[in-house]
Amino acid sequence: MADTLASLRSLMASHSPPLDALVVPSEDYHQSEYVSGRDKRREFVSGFTGSAGLALITMNEALLWTDGRYFLQATQELSDQWRLMRIGEDLAVEIWIADNMEKDAAIGVDPWCISVDTAQRWERAFVKRQQKIVPTSFNLVDEVWKNRPAAEINPVIVHPLEFAGRSVTDKLNDLREKLIQEKARGIIFTALDEVAWLYNIRGSDVSYCPVVHSFAIVTSRSAFFYVDKRKVSPEVNAYFEGNGIEVREYATVSTDVTLLASDQLEPSIAKGCSEANSAPTEADKMEGDDSVDLIWIDAASCCYGLYSQLNADKVILKQSPVALPKAMKNPVELEGLRKAHIRDGAAVVQYLVWLDKQMQDIYGASGYFLEEETKKKLGQSKKLTEVYVSDKLEGFRASKEHFWGLSFPTISSVGSNAAIIHYKPHADTCAELDADKIYLFDSGAQYLDGTTDITRTVHFGKPSAHEKACYTAVLKGHIALGNVRFPNGTNGHSLDILARIPLWKDGLDYRHGTGHGIGSFLNVHEGPQLISFRPRNVPLQASMTVTDEPGYYEDGNFGIRIENVLVIKEADTKFNFGDKGYLAFEHITWAPYQTKLIDTSLLTSEEIEWLNTYHSKCRDILAPYLDETERSWLKRATEPVRA
Repeated sequence: MADTLASLRSLMASHSPPLDALVVPSEDYHQSEYVSGRDKRREFVSGFTGSAGLALITMNEALLWTDGRYFLQATQELSDQWRLMRIGEDLAVEIWIADNMEKDAAIGVDPWCISVDTAQRWERAFVKRQQKIVPTSFNLVDEVWKNRPAAEINPVIVHPLEFAGRSVTDKLNDLREKLIQEKARGIIFTALDEVAWLYNIRGSDVSYCPVVHSFAIVTSRSAFFYVDKRKVSPEVNAYFEGNGIEVREYATVSTDVTLLASDQLEPSIAKGCSEANSAPTEADKMEGDDSVDLIWIDAASCCYGLYSQLNADKVILKQSPVALPKAMKNPVELEGLRKAHIRDGAAVVQYLVWLDKQMQDIYGASGYFLEEETKKKLGQSKKLTEVYVSDKLEGFRASKEHFWGLSFPTISSVGSNAAIIHYKPHADTCAELDADKIYLFDSGAQYLDGTTDITRTVHFGKPSAHEKACYTAVLKGHIALGNVRFPNGTNGHSLDILARIPLWKDGLDYRHGTGHGIGSFLNVHEGPQLISFRPRNVPLQASMTVTDEPGYYEDGNFGIRIENVLVIKEADTKFNFGDKGYLAFEHITWAPYQTKLIDTSLLTSEEIEWLNTYHSKCRDILAPYLDETERSWLKRATEPVRA
């Protein structure tokens, strides 16, 4: 690590102009949350493996910013060469630079790895001391990363209509109507899940995310797909041609953006404009309208490197027009998500049945149901490590129809490890399950018909009164959010408090958001909707998906989280104040909550009724997917509770 920092500082000093600091973001050229191995530059320079963070290297210091999900993890992974900066508690990186670095300081960054939003925010912060962003002509980290993973050549696959629910032609027609409305003659897509959704394609360029490293440009008459052509088979190329999409090499997007800016970007072959992609009448009118001269980009996802090639006066900086259509699932996608979550719930129950049996063999008691104080370990032939059991969970999922892979690395965590919010176990260092400690697993899968994400927390021995009280507070918040009805126009920030109130009552809280969108065989974290303490003015709308996942974490002791995926639906209310219309949530995740962790005296009668009803539905919905032993286990796990 010391050699890496020294090498980077040497490059910074020799750079033209010399750099006073170097920013190393977590993101790739597409501003992705999860990136491929060769794009984990921030992890390489810092040693911090969390998905969110930003490194700042000066000639004398090395600082790492990350959010509350990773505070504990970062303290464990960062060497003493690094200083941890806690987002929300310490100064933001641009404010720290403005306040701590010299006047006229040059701050280097790869312009392809930061968004337009980020770059503009930094520029506003730097102006008071004449500090400046210096886009580097090459990535300095790549120069010192001698064993950087090679680029993988993974095939582009077509996502069939039976799962996508809408054709590419329909999506492009809708998109072009929006271009007309905004008087834009073209749009640049850089977010990988947006390109995948728009063109109905998937891939495996990023672990756990079925996306392809690619860009897209769509104009009133043409559509382009930028990808390493070695990934495109003749059959897939024919698919693109049939939809009027021209495939071009990944690296040519930079040149083509320049051509787009000067209105010279055209298909190189006539079949680039097939009948399937022919322009509607309104688009023909646009061709002759001199006022239609704008290029649309999403400032949150478009990299600064591409934006810099455009005339800023002729750019629309606005949320991507496919963000909401992608988030608002069509009926086929919703049905696929419901079915995927049922199969996934069956896998989770099978896992719990297996795990309970293993704990019986090791500890001599059924820890899931009984509160046995006697710990009678039967030898060491079976070691139920966090990695071993998570692999078993993946195996149960892999047996299900349409399984493609996991949707994120499984968080399988025992005791104090569960207090690390995004903990990732490693085979050589992970803990063994212990009947005296809480076990938390947060996991999900990618199925061809949907993406899943579920968290359950269990105890195989006798939980303490404090653990039960904390678990019950988390459950109460989970139920409160899942049962709320709210008017159209409400954003997730307004609802976040509902999940925290039971915790706040006892002076407890958690450092992460309460809910995120989820894709349809796409990214497990999907926007623009969010349920969080961080404001985001995006109204929740019917047919969106969102998670409901409050938690509580005690460093060095335990962690608790409960998570279901919800679908937003129209609510049937007695009244309709203001004619707004009201919305509610539909739970589509099915797996029992561990009742022995619940202090039922803390639940209201309404909460007990909801819990018993949910458990009854679990039995009915999952029974067809389970064998007799598993059904018997589920029946016991979902027996009605009373105050």
